[in-house]
Amino acid sequence: MKVIHCDIAIIGGSLGGVAATYQLPSSSNDRDLNIILTSASEWLGGQLTSQGVSAPDEHAHIETFGATKTYLQLREMIRHAYQTKYNAPAIMAESILGTNMPLNPGNGWVSRLCCDPRLILENFDISADIYHHYRPMSAVVENNQVISVKLENNAGEHLEIYAQYFLDATDTGDLLPLTQTAYVTGAESQSDTGEPQAPVTARPNETQGFTYCFAVEYCAGENHTIDKPEGYDYFRDNQPYTLSPIGRDGQPVIYKMFEYSDQGNLPFWSYRRIHDGTLLGGNDISLINWISNDYHGGNILDVPADEQASYLDEAKSLSLGFLYWLQTECLRDDGGYGYPELKLRPDVMGTSDGLSQMPYIRESRRIVPQKRIVEQDITAEFNKGARAKHFTDSVGIGWYAMDLHPCVDNPDVSMYAPTKPFQIPLGALIPHNTKNLIPACKNIGTTHLTNGAYRLHPIEWAIGEAASTLANFCISQDISPQTLYTDAWKIWRLQARLVQRGCPIFWAIDIPIDHSHFEVTQLLLVRDLLIEDSPRWHRLEIGMNQRLGDDFDLSKLKAIANELNQEIGYMTIDTLVITPDITWESVCNLFNESMKVLA
Repeated sequence: MKVIHCDIAIIGGSLGGVAATYQLPSSSNDRDLNIILTSASEWLGGQLTSQGVSAPDEHAHIETFGATKTYLQLREMIRHAYQTKYNAPAIMAESILGTNMPLNPGNGWVSRLCCDPRLILENFDISADIYHHYRPMSAVVENNQVISVKLENNAGEHLEIYAQYFLDATDTGDLLPLTQTAYVTGAESQSDTGEPQAPVTARPNETQGFTYCFAVEYCAGENHTIDKPEGYDYFRDNQPYTLSPIGRDGQPVIYKMFEYSDQGNLPFWSYRRIHDGTLLGGNDISLINWISNDYHGGNILDVPADEQASYLDEAKSLSLGFLYWLQTECLRDDGGYGYPELKLRPDVMGTSDGLSQMPYIRESRRIVPQKRIVEQDITAEFNKGARAKHFTDSVGIGWYAMDLHPCVDNPDVSMYAPTKPFQIPLGALIPHNTKNLIPACKNIGTTHLTNGAYRLHPIEWAIGEAASTLANFCISQDISPQTLYTDAWKIWRLQARLVQRGCPIFWAIDIPIDHSHFEVTQLLLVRDLLIEDSPRWHRLEIGMNQRLGDDFDLSKLKAIANELNQEIGYMTIDTLVITPDITWESVCNLFNESMKVLA
Protein backbone atom coordinates (compact mmCIF):
# COMPACT_ATOMS: atom_id res chain seq x y z
CA MET A 1 0.00 0.00 0.00
CA LYS A 2 1.33 3.40 -0.99
CA VAL A 3 1.31 6.02 1.80
CA ILE A 4 1.27 9.75 1.08
CA HIS A 5 1.59 12.71 3.44
CA CYS A 6 0.30 16.09 2.23
CA ASP A 7 -1.14 19.38 3.43
CA ILE A 8 -4.51 19.16 1.69
CA ALA A 9 -6.11 16.06 0.18
CA ILE A 10 -8.94 16.70 -2.27
CA ILE A 11 -10.84 13.44 -2.41
CA GLY A 12 -13.01 13.30 -5.54
CA GLY A 13 -12.56 14.69 -9.04
CA SER A 14 -15.86 16.60 -9.15
CA LEU A 15 -16.16 20.07 -10.65
CA GLY A 16 -15.75 21.47 -7.13
CA GLY A 17 -12.65 19.32 -6.69
CA VAL A 18 -11.11 20.74 -9.86
CA ALA A 19 -12.00 24.29 -8.78
CA ALA A 20 -10.40 23.67 -5.39
CA THR A 21 -7.01 23.09 -7.02
CA TYR A 22 -7.15 26.52 -8.68
CA GLN A 23 -6.82 28.32 -5.33
CA LEU A 24 -4.19 26.15 -3.72
CA PRO A 25 -0.80 26.88 -5.36
CA SER A 26 -0.29 29.83 -3.00
CA SER A 27 1.70 29.21 0.14
CA SER A 28 0.81 29.04 3.82
CA ASN A 29 3.24 29.78 6.63
CA ASP A 30 5.89 30.78 4.07
CA ARG A 31 6.04 27.38 2.38
CA ASP A 32 4.47 25.76 -0.65
CA LEU A 33 1.49 23.53 -0.02
CA ASN A 34 1.56 19.88 -1.02
CA ILE A 35 -1.77 19.03 -2.67
CA ILE A 36 -3.22 15.65 -3.68
CA LEU A 37 -6.31 15.17 -5.87
CA THR A 38 -7.98 11.78 -6.28
CA SER A 39 -10.70 10.84 -8.76
CA ALA A 40 -12.91 7.80 -9.20
CA SER A 41 -13.03 8.34 -12.97
CA GLU A 42 -10.51 8.93 -15.73
CA TRP A 43 -11.88 12.38 -16.49
CA LEU A 44 -11.81 15.16 -13.92
CA GLY A 45 -14.59 17.73 -13.74
CA GLY A 46 -17.69 15.87 -12.60
CA GLN A 47 -20.92 17.25 -13.98
CA LEU A 48 -19.13 19.34 -16.63
CA THR A 49 -17.15 16.44 -18.14
CA SER A 50 -17.29 12.87 -16.79
CA GLN A 51 -21.02 13.18 -16.04
CA GLY A 52 -21.70 14.53 -19.51
CA VAL A 53 -23.45 17.83 -18.72
CA SER A 54 -21.20 20.00 -20.87
CA ALA A 55 -23.99 22.50 -21.47
CA PRO A 56 -23.66 24.17 -18.05
CA ASP A 57 -26.67 25.48 -16.15
CA GLU A 58 -25.88 29.13 -15.47
CA HIS A 59 -27.77 32.44 -15.20
CA ALA A 60 -28.55 35.65 -17.07
CA HIS A 61 -25.49 37.62 -15.88
CA ILE A 62 -22.88 34.91 -16.41
CA GLU A 63 -20.97 36.67 -19.21
CA THR A 64 -19.98 39.58 -16.97
CA PHE A 65 -20.73 38.70 -13.34
CA GLY A 66 -21.94 36.01 -10.97
CA ALA A 67 -19.04 33.53 -11.08
CA THR A 68 -15.42 33.43 -9.98
CA LYS A 69 -12.56 34.74 -12.07
CA THR A 70 -11.23 31.26 -12.78
CA TYR A 71 -14.65 29.96 -13.88
CA LEU A 72 -15.07 32.90 -16.25
CA GLN A 73 -11.53 32.35 -17.54
CA LEU A 74 -12.30 28.68 -18.21
CA ARG A 75 -15.34 29.69 -20.28
CA GLU A 76 -13.21 32.06 -22.37
CA MET A 77 -10.46 29.46 -22.82
CA ILE A 78 -13.05 27.00 -24.17
CA ARG A 79 -14.32 29.61 -26.60
CA HIS A 80 -10.78 30.41 -27.70
CA ALA A 81 -10.15 26.70 -28.32
CA TYR A 82 -13.17 26.61 -30.66
CA GLN A 83 -11.98 29.72 -32.46
CA THR A 84 -8.59 28.09 -32.99
CA LYS A 85 -9.81 24.60 -33.92
CA TYR A 86 -12.91 25.48 -35.96
CA ASN A 87 -12.29 29.11 -36.92
CA ALA A 88 -15.49 29.92 -35.04
CA PRO A 89 -16.46 33.57 -34.54
CA ALA A 90 -16.00 35.28 -31.18
CA ILE A 91 -19.44 36.85 -31.58
CA MET A 92 -22.37 35.09 -33.25
CA ALA A 93 -24.38 37.51 -35.35
CA GLU A 94 -27.39 35.19 -35.15
CA SER A 95 -27.99 32.48 -32.59
CA ILE A 96 -30.87 30.58 -31.05
CA LEU A 97 -30.59 32.84 -27.98
CA GLY A 98 -30.46 36.15 -29.87
CA THR A 99 -28.25 38.39 -31.98
CA ASN A 100 -24.62 39.34 -31.39
CA MET A 101 -24.11 36.74 -28.67
CA PRO A 102 -20.70 35.47 -27.46
CA LEU A 103 -19.72 32.19 -29.10
CA ASN A 104 -21.94 29.26 -28.14
CA PRO A 105 -20.36 26.29 -30.00
CA GLY A 106 -23.46 24.12 -29.87
CA ASN A 107 -25.88 26.99 -30.35
CA GLY A 108 -28.11 25.27 -27.79
CA TRP A 109 -30.76 27.05 -25.81
CA VAL A 110 -30.30 25.61 -22.32
CA SER A 111 -26.94 27.39 -21.90
CA ARG A 112 -24.81 30.15 -23.37
CA LEU A 113 -21.88 27.74 -23.65
CA CYS A 114 -22.94 24.34 -24.99
CA CYS A 115 -19.77 22.47 -25.91
CA ASP A 116 -17.91 19.18 -26.23
CA PRO A 117 -16.75 17.85 -22.82
CA ARG A 118 -13.40 16.89 -24.32
CA LEU A 119 -12.54 20.52 -25.06
CA ILE A 120 -13.45 21.46 -21.49
CA LEU A 121 -11.13 18.76 -20.18
CA GLU A 122 -8.27 20.07 -22.31
CA ASN A 123 -8.59 23.52 -20.75
CA PHE A 124 -8.45 22.62 -17.06
CA ASP A 125 -5.38 24.05 -15.33
CA ILE A 126 -4.98 21.75 -12.32
CA SER A 127 -2.28 22.35 -9.73
CA ALA A 128 -2.12 19.09 -7.79
CA ASP A 129 -0.72 15.57 -7.94
CA ILE A 130 -3.54 13.44 -9.39
CA TYR A 131 -4.49 9.83 -8.69
CA HIS A 132 -7.15 8.51 -11.07
CA HIS A 133 -9.60 5.63 -10.49
CA TYR A 134 -9.34 5.75 -6.69
CA ARG A 135 -12.38 5.58 -4.42
CA PRO A 136 -12.32 6.23 -0.65
CA MET A 137 -12.92 3.04 1.34
CA SER A 138 -12.19 3.88 5.00
CA ALA A 139 -10.79 6.55 7.29
CA VAL A 140 -9.01 6.88 10.62
CA VAL A 141 -10.59 9.50 12.89
CA GLU A 142 -9.49 10.57 16.37
CA ASN A 143 -11.28 13.19 18.47
CA ASN A 144 -13.24 14.50 15.46
CA GLN A 145 -9.99 14.86 13.50
CA VAL A 146 -9.49 12.92 10.27
CA ILE A 147 -6.02 11.37 10.43
CA SER A 148 -5.98 9.47 7.15
CA VAL A 149 -8.16 8.18 4.33
CA LYS A 150 -7.61 4.86 2.58
CA LEU A 151 -8.57 4.52 -1.10
CA GLU A 152 -8.70 1.66 -3.59
CA ASN A 153 -8.38 1.68 -7.37
CA ASN A 154 -9.91 -0.54 -10.03
CA ALA A 155 -6.98 -2.99 -9.82
CA GLY A 156 -7.42 -3.46 -6.07
CA GLU A 157 -4.36 -1.36 -5.21
CA HIS A 158 -4.54 0.75 -2.07
CA LEU A 159 -3.49 4.29 -1.27
CA GLU A 160 -3.46 5.84 2.21
CA ILE A 161 -3.36 9.62 2.50
CA TYR A 162 -2.45 11.58 5.62
CA ALA A 163 -3.29 15.30 5.46
CA GLN A 164 -3.91 18.38 7.58
CA TYR A 165 -7.18 18.96 5.72
CA PHE A 166 -9.45 16.74 3.67
CA LEU A 167 -11.81 18.24 1.11
CA ASP A 168 -14.76 15.98 0.28
CA ALA A 169 -15.08 16.65 -3.44
CA THR A 170 -16.98 13.45 -4.22
CA ASP A 171 -20.33 14.02 -5.89
CA THR A 172 -22.12 11.88 -3.33
CA GLY A 173 -20.33 12.99 -0.16
CA ASP A 174 -18.53 9.68 0.22
CA LEU A 175 -16.16 10.90 2.94
CA LEU A 176 -18.95 11.90 5.29
CA PRO A 177 -19.93 8.42 6.56
CA LEU A 178 -16.32 7.23 6.49
CA THR A 179 -15.13 10.12 8.69
CA GLN A 180 -18.10 10.00 11.09
CA THR A 181 -19.13 13.48 9.93
CA ALA A 182 -22.78 14.19 10.70
CA TYR A 183 -24.85 14.32 7.51
CA VAL A 184 -28.36 13.99 6.09
CA THR A 185 -29.85 12.54 2.91
CA GLY A 186 -33.13 13.08 1.13
CA ALA A 187 -35.91 15.36 2.34
CA GLU A 188 -35.82 16.83 5.85
CA SER A 189 -39.07 17.32 7.76
CA GLN A 190 -40.89 20.62 7.92
CA SER A 191 -40.46 20.72 11.70
CA ASP A 192 -36.70 20.34 11.23
CA THR A 193 -36.05 23.02 8.60
CA GLY A 194 -39.13 25.23 8.92
CA GLU A 195 -39.47 25.17 5.13
CA PRO A 196 -43.09 25.51 3.94
CA GLN A 197 -42.55 23.07 1.05
CA ALA A 198 -40.76 20.41 3.08
CA PRO A 199 -42.70 17.21 3.89
CA VAL A 200 -44.35 16.80 7.27
CA THR A 201 -42.10 13.86 8.09
CA ALA A 202 -38.50 13.33 6.98
CA ARG A 203 -37.91 11.15 3.89
CA PRO A 204 -34.20 10.28 3.87
CA ASN A 205 -34.61 8.04 0.83
CA GLU A 206 -36.21 10.77 -1.29
CA THR A 207 -33.23 11.92 -3.34
CA GLN A 208 -33.36 13.46 -6.79
CA GLY A 209 -32.97 11.16 -9.75
CA PHE A 210 -29.60 10.81 -11.50
CA THR A 211 -28.88 10.49 -15.20
CA TYR A 212 -26.49 8.72 -17.54
CA CYS A 213 -26.10 11.29 -20.31
CA PHE A 214 -25.08 10.48 -23.86
CA ALA A 215 -24.28 12.29 -27.11
CA VAL A 216 -25.80 11.60 -30.53
CA GLU A 217 -24.88 12.86 -33.97
CA TYR A 218 -27.55 13.47 -36.62
CA CYS A 219 -26.45 11.62 -39.78
CA ALA A 220 -29.02 12.33 -42.49
CA GLY A 221 -30.01 9.31 -44.59
CA GLU A 222 -28.21 6.80 -42.37
CA ASN A 223 -29.45 4.11 -39.98
CA HIS A 224 -27.67 3.78 -36.63
CA THR A 225 -30.39 2.03 -34.63
CA ILE A 226 -28.95 0.22 -31.62
CA ASP A 227 -30.10 -3.16 -30.33
CA LYS A 228 -33.22 -3.04 -28.20
CA PRO A 229 -32.00 -2.64 -24.57
CA GLU A 230 -33.08 -4.87 -21.73
CA GLY A 231 -36.22 -3.63 -19.95
CA TYR A 232 -37.12 -1.33 -22.84
CA ASP A 233 -40.89 -1.94 -22.86
CA TYR A 234 -41.19 -1.32 -19.13
CA PHE A 235 -39.18 1.91 -19.23
CA ARG A 236 -40.99 3.15 -22.34
CA ASP A 237 -44.38 2.82 -20.68
CA ASN A 238 -43.54 3.75 -17.10
CA GLN A 239 -40.85 6.44 -17.32
CA PRO A 240 -42.33 7.32 -19.85
CA TYR A 241 -40.29 8.01 -22.97
CA THR A 242 -41.67 11.22 -24.47
CA LEU A 243 -40.85 14.60 -25.96
CA SER A 244 -43.98 16.01 -24.34
CA PRO A 245 -43.64 15.67 -20.56
CA ILE A 246 -46.47 16.62 -18.25
CA GLY A 247 -46.04 20.15 -16.91
CA ARG A 248 -46.73 21.35 -13.40
CA ASP A 249 -50.24 22.38 -14.45
CA GLY A 250 -51.01 18.78 -15.40
CA GLN A 251 -50.91 19.51 -19.14
CA PRO A 252 -48.31 18.21 -21.62
CA VAL A 253 -45.49 20.55 -22.63
CA ILE A 254 -45.06 19.70 -26.30
CA TYR A 255 -41.71 19.66 -28.11
CA LYS A 256 -40.86 18.59 -31.65
CA MET A 257 -37.48 17.21 -32.67
CA PHE A 258 -36.22 19.89 -35.08
CA GLU A 259 -39.10 22.36 -35.31
CA TYR A 260 -40.86 24.76 -32.99
CA SER A 261 -43.97 23.15 -31.49
CA ASP A 262 -47.45 24.57 -31.84
CA GLN A 263 -47.00 25.85 -28.26
CA GLY A 264 -44.01 27.85 -29.46
CA ASN A 265 -41.45 25.69 -27.65
CA LEU A 266 -37.93 25.52 -29.07
CA PRO A 267 -36.82 22.23 -30.68
CA PHE A 268 -35.75 19.32 -28.50
CA TRP A 269 -32.71 18.75 -30.71
CA SER A 270 -31.18 22.16 -30.04
CA TYR A 271 -31.96 22.05 -26.29
CA ARG A 272 -28.51 20.69 -25.37
CA ARG A 273 -26.86 20.69 -28.81
CA ILE A 274 -23.10 20.78 -28.20
CA HIS A 275 -21.87 20.95 -31.82
CA ASP A 276 -23.67 23.12 -34.36
CA GLY A 277 -22.68 21.78 -37.77
CA THR A 278 -23.78 24.97 -39.52
CA LEU A 279 -21.43 26.97 -37.34
CA LEU A 280 -18.50 24.53 -36.89
CA GLY A 281 -18.78 22.19 -39.85
CA GLY A 282 -19.80 18.53 -39.92
CA ASN A 283 -23.01 17.17 -38.44
CA ASP A 284 -24.88 18.39 -35.38
CA ILE A 285 -24.20 16.63 -32.07
CA SER A 286 -26.60 16.89 -29.14
CA LEU A 287 -26.31 15.92 -25.50
CA ILE A 288 -29.30 13.94 -24.21
CA ASN A 289 -30.16 14.79 -20.61
CA TRP A 290 -33.96 14.77 -20.38
CA ILE A 291 -36.71 13.77 -17.99
CA SER A 292 -37.05 10.50 -19.92
CA ASN A 293 -33.57 9.31 -18.92
CA ASP A 294 -33.64 10.62 -15.33
CA TYR A 295 -33.42 7.51 -13.17
CA HIS A 296 -35.38 7.54 -9.89
CA GLY A 297 -35.86 3.81 -9.39
CA GLY A 298 -33.54 3.60 -6.40
CA ASN A 299 -31.36 5.60 -4.05
CA ILE A 300 -27.62 4.91 -4.49
CA LEU A 301 -26.64 6.55 -1.17
CA ASP A 302 -26.00 4.37 1.87
CA VAL A 303 -27.05 1.07 0.27
CA PRO A 304 -25.04 -2.15 -0.16
CA ALA A 305 -22.64 -2.21 -3.12
CA ASP A 306 -24.61 -4.85 -5.05
CA GLU A 307 -27.84 -2.88 -4.68
CA GLN A 308 -26.13 0.30 -5.84
CA ALA A 309 -24.66 -1.53 -8.84
CA SER A 310 -28.10 -2.82 -9.76
CA TYR A 311 -29.56 0.69 -9.79
CA LEU A 312 -26.67 2.00 -11.87
CA ASP A 313 -27.13 -0.79 -14.42
CA GLU A 314 -30.86 -0.05 -14.63
CA ALA A 315 -30.10 3.65 -15.15
CA LYS A 316 -27.83 2.76 -18.06
CA SER A 317 -30.53 0.60 -19.63
CA LEU A 318 -33.01 3.44 -19.12
CA SER A 319 -30.80 5.88 -21.05
CA LEU A 320 -30.03 3.46 -23.88
CA GLY A 321 -33.73 2.66 -24.02
CA PHE A 322 -34.53 6.34 -24.52
CA LEU A 323 -32.06 6.43 -27.42
CA TYR A 324 -33.73 3.35 -28.93
CA TRP A 325 -37.14 5.03 -28.55
CA LEU A 326 -35.86 8.18 -30.26
CA GLN A 327 -34.55 6.01 -33.09
CA THR A 328 -37.66 3.83 -33.51
CA GLU A 329 -40.83 5.23 -31.95
CA CYS A 330 -40.51 8.99 -31.55
CA LEU A 331 -43.08 10.88 -33.64
CA ARG A 332 -41.20 12.50 -36.51
CA ASP A 333 -41.73 16.14 -37.46
CA ASP A 334 -42.23 15.02 -41.07
CA GLY A 335 -44.58 12.15 -40.26
CA GLY A 336 -43.86 8.54 -39.34
CA TYR A 337 -41.91 7.31 -36.35
CA GLY A 338 -38.31 7.16 -35.25
CA TYR A 339 -35.05 8.86 -36.12
CA PRO A 340 -32.62 6.06 -37.05
CA GLU A 341 -30.31 8.88 -38.21
CA LEU A 342 -29.26 9.44 -34.59
CA LYS A 343 -25.79 7.97 -34.11
CA LEU A 344 -24.49 7.27 -30.61
CA ARG A 345 -21.07 8.93 -30.10
CA PRO A 346 -19.05 6.99 -27.49
CA ASP A 347 -15.94 9.07 -28.25
CA VAL A 348 -17.62 12.24 -26.98
CA MET A 349 -18.13 10.65 -23.55
CA GLY A 350 -14.87 8.69 -23.56
CA THR A 351 -16.60 5.33 -22.98
CA SER A 352 -17.22 2.11 -24.87
CA ASP A 353 -20.99 2.08 -24.30
CA GLY A 354 -21.55 5.73 -25.24
CA LEU A 355 -22.90 6.73 -21.84
CA SER A 356 -21.21 9.26 -19.58
CA GLN A 357 -18.34 7.88 -17.49
CA MET A 358 -20.25 8.68 -14.32
CA PRO A 359 -23.96 9.36 -13.70
CA TYR A 360 -24.96 13.00 -13.42
CA ILE A 361 -25.58 13.33 -9.69
CA ARG A 362 -28.05 16.00 -8.59
CA GLU A 363 -28.22 15.30 -4.88
CA SER A 364 -25.51 14.25 -2.45
CA ARG A 365 -25.17 13.48 1.22
CA ARG A 366 -25.06 16.88 2.95
CA ILE A 367 -23.19 17.89 6.06
CA VAL A 368 -24.96 19.01 9.23
CA PRO A 369 -23.43 22.51 9.17
CA GLN A 370 -22.95 25.53 11.35
CA LYS A 371 -25.48 27.27 9.09
CA ARG A 372 -28.05 25.39 7.03
CA ILE A 373 -29.41 27.14 3.94
CA VAL A 374 -33.20 26.86 3.84
CA GLU A 375 -35.92 27.71 1.35
CA GLN A 376 -36.75 31.02 3.05
CA ASP A 377 -33.15 32.20 2.55
CA ILE A 378 -33.24 32.18 -1.26
CA THR A 379 -36.71 32.01 -2.84
CA ALA A 380 -38.33 35.03 -4.46
CA GLU A 381 -41.42 34.49 -2.32
CA PHE A 382 -39.54 35.26 0.90
CA ASN A 383 -37.06 37.85 -0.40
CA LYS A 384 -38.53 41.04 -1.78
CA GLY A 385 -35.33 42.90 -2.67
CA ALA A 386 -33.09 42.25 -5.68
CA ARG A 387 -31.05 39.73 -3.69
CA ALA A 388 -31.72 36.77 -1.45
CA LYS A 389 -31.10 36.86 2.31
CA HIS A 390 -27.82 38.58 3.15
CA PHE A 391 -25.03 36.60 4.84
CA THR A 392 -22.18 38.61 6.33
CA ASP A 393 -20.04 35.44 6.25
CA SER A 394 -20.54 34.96 2.50
CA VAL A 395 -17.74 33.14 0.66
CA GLY A 396 -19.33 33.04 -2.79
CA ILE A 397 -22.40 33.79 -4.86
CA GLY A 398 -24.71 32.01 -7.28
CA TRP A 399 -28.10 32.09 -8.88
CA TYR A 400 -30.41 29.37 -10.13
CA ALA A 401 -34.00 28.39 -9.52
CA MET A 402 -34.83 25.91 -6.76
CA ASP A 403 -35.09 23.11 -9.32
CA LEU A 404 -35.92 19.59 -8.12
CA HIS A 405 -36.29 16.71 -10.53
CA PRO A 406 -38.51 13.68 -9.77
CA CYS A 407 -37.22 11.77 -6.76
CA VAL A 408 -36.89 8.23 -5.49
CA ASP A 409 -40.19 7.17 -3.82
CA ASN A 410 -41.83 10.38 -5.13
CA PRO A 411 -41.37 10.38 -8.92
CA ASP A 412 -44.55 12.28 -9.76
CA VAL A 413 -43.53 15.47 -7.97
CA SER A 414 -41.00 18.04 -9.19
CA MET A 415 -40.37 21.68 -8.35
CA TYR A 416 -39.11 24.83 -10.04
CA ALA A 417 -39.34 27.82 -7.68
CA PRO A 418 -37.83 31.21 -8.60
CA THR A 419 -35.02 32.49 -6.39
CA LYS A 420 -33.17 35.77 -5.96
CA PRO A 421 -29.40 35.98 -6.58
CA PHE A 422 -27.94 34.39 -3.47
CA GLN A 423 -24.75 33.92 -1.47
CA ILE A 424 -22.87 30.91 -0.15
CA PRO A 425 -22.50 31.35 3.63
CA LEU A 426 -19.28 30.15 5.23
CA GLY A 427 -21.32 28.37 7.89
CA ALA A 428 -22.68 25.99 5.24
CA LEU A 429 -19.11 24.74 4.59
CA ILE A 430 -18.25 24.00 8.22
CA PRO A 431 -19.39 20.72 9.81
CA HIS A 432 -20.61 20.72 13.38
CA ASN A 433 -18.24 18.00 14.49
CA THR A 434 -15.37 17.08 12.17
CA LYS A 435 -12.56 19.62 12.52
CA ASN A 436 -10.53 19.17 9.36
CA LEU A 437 -13.04 18.05 6.73
CA ILE A 438 -14.56 20.61 4.36
CA PRO A 439 -17.26 19.86 1.75
CA ALA A 440 -16.20 21.05 -1.70
CA CYS A 441 -19.20 20.54 -3.98
CA LYS A 442 -22.92 19.79 -3.60
CA ASN A 443 -22.41 18.24 -0.15
CA ILE A 444 -22.53 21.57 1.71
CA GLY A 445 -25.17 22.41 4.29
CA THR A 446 -28.19 22.89 2.07
CA THR A 447 -31.51 21.13 2.47
CA HIS A 448 -33.19 18.77 0.02
CA LEU A 449 -35.00 21.82 -1.37
CA THR A 450 -32.18 24.38 -1.53
CA ASN A 451 -29.77 21.78 -2.91
CA GLY A 452 -31.87 22.18 -6.05
CA ALA A 453 -30.45 25.70 -6.44
CA TYR A 454 -26.87 25.19 -5.18
CA ARG A 455 -26.00 22.08 -7.23
CA LEU A 456 -25.32 23.85 -10.56
CA HIS A 457 -22.01 24.31 -12.38
CA PRO A 458 -20.75 27.83 -11.49
CA ILE A 459 -22.03 27.48 -7.92
CA GLU A 460 -20.25 24.18 -7.35
CA TRP A 461 -17.12 25.76 -8.79
CA ALA A 462 -17.42 28.67 -6.33
CA ILE A 463 -17.91 26.21 -3.45
CA GLY A 464 -14.74 24.36 -4.46
CA GLU A 465 -12.69 27.56 -4.56
CA ALA A 466 -14.09 28.68 -1.21
CA ALA A 467 -13.37 25.29 0.37
CA SER A 468 -9.72 25.26 -0.66
CA THR A 469 -9.20 28.89 0.34
CA LEU A 470 -10.75 28.08 3.73
CA ALA A 471 -8.38 25.14 4.23
CA ASN A 472 -5.40 27.23 3.18
CA PHE A 473 -6.39 30.06 5.53
CA CYS A 474 -6.90 27.72 8.48
CA ILE A 475 -3.46 26.20 7.91
CA SER A 476 -1.84 29.63 7.77
CA GLN A 477 -3.63 30.76 10.95
CA ASP A 478 -3.29 27.42 12.74
CA ILE A 479 -6.99 27.36 13.63
CA SER A 480 -9.93 25.08 12.88
CA PRO A 481 -12.84 26.19 10.69
CA GLN A 482 -15.08 25.99 13.76
CA THR A 483 -12.85 28.44 15.63
CA LEU A 484 -12.64 30.70 12.61
CA TYR A 485 -16.42 30.79 12.45
CA THR A 486 -16.57 32.49 15.85
CA ASP A 487 -14.15 35.28 14.87
CA ALA A 488 -15.72 37.99 12.66
CA TRP A 489 -12.38 39.68 11.99
CA LYS A 490 -10.76 36.49 10.73
CA ILE A 491 -13.82 35.75 8.59
CA TRP A 492 -13.40 39.17 6.97
CA ARG A 493 -9.73 38.44 6.33
CA LEU A 494 -10.70 35.12 4.72
CA GLN A 495 -13.20 36.99 2.57
CA ALA A 496 -10.46 39.44 1.59
CA ARG A 497 -8.35 36.54 0.30
CA LEU A 498 -11.27 35.23 -1.74
CA VAL A 499 -12.09 38.63 -3.22
CA GLN A 500 -8.44 39.31 -3.99
CA ARG A 501 -8.41 36.09 -6.02
CA GLY A 502 -11.50 37.09 -7.98
CA CYS A 503 -14.23 35.31 -6.03
CA PRO A 504 -17.27 37.62 -5.61
CA ILE A 505 -19.16 37.36 -2.33
CA PHE A 506 -21.85 39.99 -2.96
CA TRP A 507 -24.10 40.72 -5.95
CA ALA A 508 -23.04 44.04 -7.53
CA ILE A 509 -23.26 43.45 -11.28
CA ASP A 510 -22.00 46.88 -12.39
CA ILE A 511 -18.66 46.46 -10.58
CA PRO A 512 -17.22 43.28 -12.17
CA ILE A 513 -14.09 41.37 -11.19
CA ASP A 514 -11.78 43.39 -13.46
CA HIS A 515 -13.01 46.74 -12.05
CA SER A 516 -10.42 48.68 -10.03
CA HIS A 517 -12.88 48.94 -7.12
CA PHE A 518 -14.15 45.35 -7.20
CA GLU A 519 -12.31 44.21 -4.07
CA VAL A 520 -13.21 47.14 -1.84
CA THR A 521 -16.84 47.09 -3.04
CA GLN A 522 -17.19 43.41 -2.21
CA LEU A 523 -15.55 43.68 1.21
CA LEU A 524 -17.64 46.66 2.28
CA LEU A 525 -21.01 45.52 0.96
CA VAL A 526 -20.69 42.07 2.52
CA ARG A 527 -20.92 43.89 5.86
CA ASP A 528 -24.65 44.47 5.24
CA LEU A 529 -24.60 48.18 4.39
CA LEU A 530 -27.69 48.42 2.18
CA ILE A 531 -30.83 49.80 3.81
CA GLU A 532 -33.86 47.56 3.37
CA ASP A 533 -36.36 48.82 0.79
CA SER A 534 -33.97 51.49 -0.54
CA PRO A 535 -33.53 51.87 -4.33
CA ARG A 536 -30.18 50.03 -4.37
CA TRP A 537 -31.65 47.24 -2.23
CA HIS A 538 -34.12 46.69 -5.08
CA ARG A 539 -31.51 46.48 -7.85
CA LEU A 540 -28.30 44.54 -8.49
CA GLU A 541 -26.38 47.65 -9.60
CA ILE A 542 -24.58 49.78 -7.00
CA GLY A 543 -24.03 52.95 -9.04
CA MET A 544 -20.36 53.90 -8.75
CA ASN A 545 -20.83 57.61 -9.45
CA GLN A 546 -24.13 58.10 -7.64
CA ARG A 547 -24.31 59.73 -4.22
CA LEU A 548 -24.92 57.43 -1.28
CA GLY A 549 -28.16 59.11 -0.34
CA ASP A 550 -30.35 57.06 1.97
CA ASP A 551 -29.39 53.69 0.48
CA PHE A 552 -26.54 52.86 2.87
CA ASP A 553 -26.25 52.53 6.62
CA LEU A 554 -23.61 55.20 7.22
CA SER A 555 -23.29 54.31 10.90
CA LYS A 556 -22.13 50.80 9.88
CA LEU A 557 -19.76 52.27 7.31
CA LYS A 558 -18.19 54.54 9.93
CA ALA A 559 -17.96 51.62 12.35
CA ILE A 560 -16.05 49.66 9.70
CA ALA A 561 -13.68 52.62 9.28
CA ASN A 562 -13.06 52.75 13.02
CA GLU A 563 -12.51 48.97 13.11
CA LEU A 564 -9.91 49.20 10.37
CA ASN A 565 -8.21 52.16 12.04
CA GLN A 566 -7.92 50.14 15.22
CA GLU A 567 -6.90 46.79 13.72
CA ILE A 568 -4.50 48.00 11.06
CA GLY A 569 -3.11 50.83 13.15
CA TYR A 570 -1.12 53.00 10.81
CA MET A 571 -4.01 53.56 8.41
CA THR A 572 -6.41 56.42 9.11
CA ILE A 573 -9.85 56.67 7.52
CA ASP A 574 -11.57 60.01 8.08
CA THR A 575 -15.12 59.14 9.10
CA LEU A 576 -16.18 62.80 8.94
CA VAL A 577 -16.25 62.74 5.14
CA ILE A 578 -18.69 59.81 5.09
CA THR A 579 -21.93 61.65 4.35
CA PRO A 580 -24.96 61.01 2.10
CA ASP A 581 -23.51 63.39 -0.50
CA ILE A 582 -20.37 61.43 -1.41
CA THR A 583 -20.39 58.81 -4.18
CA TRP A 584 -19.66 55.11 -3.88
CA GLU A 585 -16.46 55.74 -5.82
CA SER A 586 -15.38 58.20 -3.11
CA VAL A 587 -16.07 55.54 -0.47
CA CYS A 588 -13.93 53.05 -2.41
CA ASN A 589 -11.06 55.53 -2.67
CA LEU A 590 -11.32 56.19 1.06
CA PHE A 591 -11.09 52.49 2.01
CA ASN A 592 -8.88 51.17 -0.77
CA GLU A 593 -5.49 51.08 1.00
CA SER A 594 -6.93 49.53 4.16
CA MET A 595 -8.54 46.72 2.18
CA LYS A 596 -5.23 45.83 0.55
CA VAL A 597 -3.69 45.38 3.98
CA LEU A 598 -6.71 43.34 5.13
CA ALA A 599 -6.07 40.69 2.46
